[in-house]
Amino acid sequence: MASASLLKSSPVLDKSEFVKGQSLRQPSVSVVHCHPTNATSLTVRAASSYADELVKTAKTVASPGRGILAMDESNATCGKRLASIGLENTEANRQAYRTLLVTAPGLGQYISGAILFEETLYQSTVDGRKIVDVLVEQNIVPGIKVDKGLVPLAGSNDESWCQGLDGLASRTAAYYQQGARFAKWRTVVSIPNGPSALAVKEAAWGLARYAAISQESGLVPIVEPEILLDGEHGIDRTFEVAQKVWAEVFFYLAENNVMFEGILLKPSMVTPGAECKDRATPQQVADYTLRLLQRRIPPAVPGIMFLSGGQSEVEATLNLNAMNQAPNPWHVSFSYARALQNTCLKTWGGQPENVKAAQDALLIRAKGNSLAQLGKYTGEGESDEAKEGMFVKGYVY
Repeated sequence: MASASLLKSSPVLDKSEFVKGQSLRQPSVSVVHCHPTNATSLTVRAASSYADELVKTAKTVASPGRGILAMDESNATCGKRLASIGLENTEANRQAYRTLLVTAPGLGQYISGAILFEETLYQSTVDGRKIVDVLVEQNIVPGIKVDKGLVPLAGSNDESWCQGLDGLASRTAAYYQQGARFAKWRTVVSIPNGPSALAVKEAAWGLARYAAISQESGLVPIVEPEILLDGEHGIDRTFEVAQKVWAEVFFYLAENNVMFEGILLKPSMVTPGAECKDRATPQQVADYTLRLLQRRIPPAVPGIMFLSGGQSEVEATLNLNAMNQAPNPWHVSFSYARALQNTCLKTWGGQPENVKAAQDALLIRAKGNSLAQLGKYTGEGESDEAKEGMFVKGYVY
C-alpha cells in the first residue's frame, strides 16, 4: 500500500534526484488480501514503489510561479515551425532551435519542467552538452512525450484515438534511465464530431493505462485529453462535454489504480469554439474552468497545467491569470508550446545573431505566465504580435 506519508507535505526534488545516470530501480508491487465476512476475497494492488519520488516530482513541477515549456513537437511538426521562418527541416536546424530554448539564461526561474520529443531527450546542444544535463543545471525537470500520435477510430464519427501503449513499459523504463522524470500523453476529443461515447471512453481508457504504466517506471504522467477548439459551439457546450470527459477519465484512472498525488493534468481551458461569434472574457473563462475543476478534479491532484490550444500568447496568459485571482486546492499553471514560443521563433528567424533577442522574447513570455500563475499579470506593454491568435482548424501535431 502507498505510504501514509504521501498525505503529508513532501519536499521538492533536489537536482541530484533527476540527473542522468541513476541506476534503474525495478518497481515492485505488494498485494494485500482482504477477507470480508462473505468469504469473497478482495485483492488490492499497491502503488508503484516509486510512490514517494512521484509525489516529489509532481510537487517540483507544480512549484509556485513556474510552469511547463512544451517543446515536444515531433520532427514533422518541428519542421512546420521551421518552415514558417524559411528553414529546412534538418536535425541540425532542430538542434539549433532546441539549444536556443534550453540555454535561455535564467529560464528555470519561470519554467519547472520541459516536455521533450524522443530525439531531444537523447540530443546534445550545438556545443556538445547533453540537453538533459542543461535542463537539470537550470533546475528544470526533463519530461518526455510517450504517445505515438492520433489515428482514425474505427466505428466512430470520424474521430481519433491515440496509439502507443504497445511497448510503453520498456520505453518509459529507458526514458527514466536517460533522465526523464515525467511523461506526456495527448489524446483529443472533438465537439463538432459528437463527441461519441466510444471516442470519450477510448480517450479515457488510453490515458489511464498510460498513466499506470508510467508510474510503474517512475515517471509522473501528464494526463491530457485535449478538447479541441474547433467548432462554432458556445462555452456552455464546451463545459458540458468537458464534464463528461473528465468524469470518464477519473473513473478509469481509479480503475487502473493510478495514484492521484503522483499525476499532473493538462486540460483545455473552457472556452467557446474558435468559430463561435460570442467570445468569452478572461473572467468568464476562469469561472467556467474553475467550476469544471471543482466538480471533477480531486484535490489530491497537485498540478493543473493548462494547454493553450491555439489561443494567442496574451490571451492564454490573461486567462491563466484570471484563474489565479482566488485560492483553490491545486497549483493552476501552464504547459504551453506555441503560446511560449511563437514570438521567440519569429524573432530568431534562423539567424545566429538573433539568438539573444529570441531568448529574451522567450523569457518575457515565461515571466508573464509565471506572474499569471501567481495572479499578478497585468498585460501591460505586450506587443501586437503577442496578441495574434494561433488557432489552426484541424491542427495536427
